[in-house]
Amino acid sequence: MIVAEAWQWNYLFWVIPVVIILGFLAFIGILAVLFVIRLYAKLTCGRYREKTKMDGKTVIVTGCTSGIGKETARELAKRGARVIMACRSMEMAEKVQDEIIMETKNTNVLVKKLDLSSFASIRTFAEDINKTEKKLDVLIHNAGYAETFKKNISEDGIELTMATNHYGPFLLTHLLINLLKKSSPSRIVVVASSLYRLGSVNLDNPNPTNTMPGYLYYVSKEANILFTKELARRLEGTGVTANCLHPGLIDTGIWRNVPAPLSWGLGLINQLFFKTPVQGCQTTVMLAVDEKLNKVNGEYFSDCEKSSLSSKASDMGRARKLWEISEKMVKLEENDPRI
Repeated sequence: MIVAEAWQWNYLFWVIPVVIILGFLAFIGILAVLFVIRLYAKLTCGRYREKTKMDGKTVIVTGCTSGIGKETARELAKRGARVIMACRSMEMAEKVQDEIIMETKNTNVLVKKLDLSSFASIRTFAEDINKTEKKLDVLIHNAGYAETFKKNISEDGIELTMATNHYGPFLLTHLLINLLKKSSPSRIVVVASSLYRLGSVNLDNPNPTNTMPGYLYYVSKEANILFTKELARRLEGTGVTANCLHPGLIDTGIWRNVPAPLSWGLGLINQLFFKTPVQGCQTTVMLAVDEKLNKVNGEYFSDCEKSSLSSKASDMGRARKLWEISEKMVKLEENDPRI
């Protein structure tokens, strides 16, 4: 009996420390793997390193109170551009405006009210821009809306995700197109997402008010790409180009509507694998600034390089059909510019 107890104690004396050590080594190994993945993501992240200036150029950036929009506005202001921050919340926008001016010493940063889910707000904004601005060199469609479960309808009776992410930018582009043409060579930059592969635009249901909004975010990103492709085709020879991009998965406020407990795991994934807003704005800045892209039109970019699209997102028949539907959805008026 005494021998058995002694053996058990001897066994525990050796096994428990070994288990602890192996557990510790496994934990260190997991941390090392995560570190390597994080380092790889950082090293392979596209970065626009040219120092091209934007002095004398006017740029509109929609949705720039936070995230990649804010960093895009900041970077363009650093390069000397006249930056018009088109934002829904004036209070938040004015705080960011002060921050950017203080950091960049560029006082030519303006804030103007724009709610892309409201056709009336878009028309008021565009009318103001056309009256007060002599030129418009770059229009950046950055603003995006995402909701997970709650269904919302815009004041125009359109599902809010599609209204904000697709129909709003579609209408705004039309209302500013003459100023862009007058300012040519000029550019339109559309922030899409590779998440478009998770959704598909239903051309038979252009106002999907009964579809889960989380899915419609992906749908709206495919709509962004189809819109850009058809827009580029229609703008050939005008001196205005249109390109779209995937900024990467970004740790920004776009994920704030994800509910618990999904948000708990997502928060950890954000920290480990998602890009920062500074990293995420690089491709947008490149498309707005790079002089080598003056004649590049109708392309899709990711990590500061051209990237491929799925066959559905490249289908010009679908792109033209969505365009025709969108013209009706935004209720273009007789005197509105056509593209």
